[in-house]
Amino acid sequence: MDNQKLINFLNQLLSNYFVMYVKLHRYHWFVQGRHFFVLHEKFEEMYNMFAEDLDEIAERILMIDGKPLATMVKYLKEATLTEANADDKENEMINQLIEDYNQIITEIKDEGMVYADNENDEPTLDLLISLQAKLEKYVWMLKAYRAYE
Repeated sequence: MDNQKLINFLNQLLSNYFVMYVKLHRYHWFVQGRHFFVLHEKFEEMYNMFAEDLDEIAERILMIDGKPLATMVKYLKEATLTEANADDKENEMINQLIEDYNQIITEIKDEGMVYADNENDEPTLDLLISLQAKLEKYVWMLKAYRAYE
């Protein structure tokens, strides 16, 4: 089984999850405004979810005989997302998260699931479906939250 494309995709996904983990910490620490209490707590919930899922992705890479990336330099090189680099306002944070989550969802559907399906790798497919579902739920919640602005 030549699953290098799948391993490469999972390492890209792992890299994006590390970028999101750091970005959500930044948002958690620097959020200001009238929704501080709600967003501060929600961003913590989100980065905790990403921390759990990071481990799942890395372990899956190991299970399919790959080697997960494990340095920030490599994560930043392989990620398709960008770091948060400005002190964004509440709405900018929400909009950026929706954009980032949608990008990860698209990459999972268009690349990851295709590679996993080509390898008949049901456990990886199951993991990707689970990750997609979590991100879709957050997109829905963030859009609903943004609707009140």
